[in-house]
Amino acid sequence: MISKSPEIENISKNNEYWYVKIQSIGLQAEISEGTSTETMNQYVGHFEESSKTNGIIGLAAHNRGYPKNYFENLKKLKIGDEIVYCYKDFEKKYIVESHTIIKDTDWSWLEPRDENRIVLITCVENEPEYRRCIQGVEKN
Repeated sequence: MISKSPEIENISKNNEYWYVKIQSIGLQAEISEGTSTETMNQYVGHFEESSKTNGIIGLAAHNRGYPKNYFENLKKLKIGDEIVYCYKDFEKKYIVESHTIIKDTDWSWLEPRDENRIVLITCVENEPEYRRCIQGVEKN
């Protein structure tokens, strides 16, 4: 069992203790299944096709103009920043490896791989055909 930091103690028990935390940008948010607008109005969304533990973990959130804009500071992430991901008793730390702008139709970043990676996706401000894509590799 992982130990819970005081600020994480407030995470809802109904959400099975599922969250993402990025200290460098002040992000701490619960995760919920799916990437619908309704889901992301309250949580960071989990791409249903992606893994919850090993392989590729894909997350998405709003960055402006919605009730919750958890990825509003995602563009401030730097190579080497740490991402903490927790699902129930599973916890992994990732290091940001790439910060890329992709087409809104490019889902190759979420395709299954043998590597353990986390992929964070959000819109690019005022460019509806593009998405900001942050990729982190598992920290050894």
